[in-house]
Amino acid sequence: MPASPIRKLAPLAEAAKARGTRVLHLNIGQPDIETPSCIRDRLHQLESKVLEYSPSTGTPEFIRSLRHYYERRIGVTLETSQLLATTGGSEAILFAFLACANEGDEVLVIEPFYANYRAFATMAGLKVVPVTTRGGDGFHLPPNEVFARALTPRTRIVIVCNPNNPTGTVYSREELERVAAFCREHGLFLVSDEVYREFVYDGARAVSALELEGVDDLVIVVDSLSKRYSACGIRLGALVTRNTEVYDACLRMAQGRLSPPGVAQFIAVGAESLGDDYTRGVVDEYQHRRDVLYEGLRAIPGVFLHKPEGAFYCIARLPVEDAEHFAAWLLTSFEHEGATVMLAPANGFYASELGRSEVRIAYVLKEEDLRRALDVLRVALERYRER
Repeated sequence: MPASPIRKLAPLAEAAKARGTRVLHLNIGQPDIETPSCIRDRLHQLESKVLEYSPSTGTPEFIRSLRHYYERRIGVTLETSQLLATTGGSEAILFAFLACANEGDEVLVIEPFYANYRAFATMAGLKVVPVTTRGGDGFHLPPNEVFARALTPRTRIVIVCNPNNPTGTVYSREELERVAAFCREHGLFLVSDEVYREFVYDGARAVSALELEGVDDLVIVVDSLSKRYSACGIRLGALVTRNTEVYDACLRMAQGRLSPPGVAQFIAVGAESLGDDYTRGVVDEYQHRRDVLYEGLRAIPGVFLHKPEGAFYCIARLPVEDAEHFAAWLLTSFEHEGATVMLAPANGFYASELGRSEVRIAYVLKEEDLRRALDVLRVALERYRER
């Protein structure tokens, strides 16, 4: 099981805090935006005297709220039997891997990729095979010939994350249709991780794999409430598929783990009262943070990045040879005006040997803290190079 590049430096961060250093977290996608009161207030409405198991599929109330969400936000009509509540998007990915491939099979991942895909593949006994994207291309999908070169007789799945964690890239409809056609041609499942669906900037929109035509039997969508409503701690997500055999396989797994979080489902239904104004406000805030980060990083000599199009991450190349060593040094040997920054070394987001000089940055801090983090990073790079 690989160590998490997002969390493996956490002991160094805790030691820095114990020394009295303020650690500005740019390493993890934990939003600081307040969880909507309509969700939190539901806790006070919970009258159950026994916190019992919920149905393995999810409570009828929560599944109904998901159906309303997909119809309202995407224009897609889903049946109750096509939605499965999961313990976060993480469980949905694991279920999809287990349902669509056997031990020893392979999954094509677009690298750099969400690091925990490798962990879920390890749990499922699958081999991760990278399809590399490049920062110079904005990390957009390569031609299908590149996918074809990664194919073997054991390939079963292609997984995409759109909008992308860790790059912030938003794939176009043409890109998704091209990958879907590739999956259709080669008999592969398409797992689409759409956790950051709302977070798209500059007036653009993310296309869901559920909107693609002719691939209903191939598509499994992974979703989560964590980022959408700044509610990471409730650990509630969903798996969506129109393939009845895949759904039935995932349902048996869901029955094996008994039930998704019942209290989380109860409070999540409160999100139904949120209108489009809420989403626009959150997206505007993240777009502003994106702009602050992008301009701030571009002003630091030697730093290269492509402007993120969505989610709240970017991959930045730093003027260092070993970003992991630099990230550890930040936490053990550096501070500026009482503060340092925590970064996620990007080599853990690659299955190949790439990413050694790159980091993933999450712009989930308010503007004041983000600007301070940029100043600390600028000074840190100057001192590190002087070493």
